[in-house]
Amino acid sequence: MYPRLQPEEDDSGIKITASFYPLAYFAEEIGGEHVQVSTLIPYNSEVHSWQPSISDIAETEESDLIIYLGAGLDHWVEDDILDTINTDDKVILEASTGIALFVEEGHTVDDGHDHDEGDPHLWVSPYTAYLIAENIYTAIKEADPDNTDYYTELAPAAGKTFFTTHSAYGYLAYRYGLEQHGVIGLSADEQPSTAQITEIVEAMVAENSYVIYVDPVYSTEYAETLQTELTSRTGEPVEILELYLMLGPLDDLDYLGQLEANLDNLKQGLVE
Repeated sequence: MYPRLQPEEDDSGIKITASFYPLAYFAEEIGGEHVQVSTLIPYNSEVHSWQPSISDIAETEESDLIIYLGAGLDHWVEDDILDTINTDDKVILEASTGIALFVEEGHTVDDGHDHDEGDPHLWVSPYTAYLIAENIYTAIKEADPDNTDYYTELAPAAGKTFFTTHSAYGYLAYRYGLEQHGVIGLSADEQPSTAQITEIVEAMVAENSYVIYVDPVYSTEYAETLQTELTSRTGEPVEILELYLMLGPLDDLDYLGQLEANLDNLKQGLVE
């Protein structure tokens, strides 16, 4: 028998109970040091037919956040646990909320899940696993609003403005509440004017920012120009860091590796 994941023996962090392993894994990865996570079902056990014990119900009642998949899979959470405990002070998450289910013919059914049809094994696909993780992320922030900044991947970053040679990172900036300033616009083929470069230099001085981001696929000419101008004006050392556009494997990094490198470089460059 595989053990269940149990929380640390301390009182720090919010208490989260997840119905089974994938949900607990996402909660731990997102919550980090600010959460204590336990699972109801032992690892590698059948989910559909499992039934909670009285001690399982009592443990769940001590939780700040209760996470179950829904979609007809762990129905016993609603039937045997949520109907028997006081949930007034808890955040309850049905992690499949908003995700359409596949039926056997390959079509989808609505995402209300008030039905017995549809495949509930959403965590098996990377994309639907991502959607589940997004729901868990939102629920953890709701259960622990004081630590919202910690739960984002760029939480260690003190600054919020970054400067790049190519304005291609708007979605990334929007997702993390950052502000992007580019020497050129959306097209990498644009040629910046002297006025544009001067404007960026002045903005970087005003922001006390001395990191320039550049995609390694393209020339570093503009970045080097900014570096020279900034150093000449302020005497500060100016660093050039990479932000990948994920146009192909590069520097021994695949797509996900480049995404992770982007986050690491942003953390480094945004720390004031």
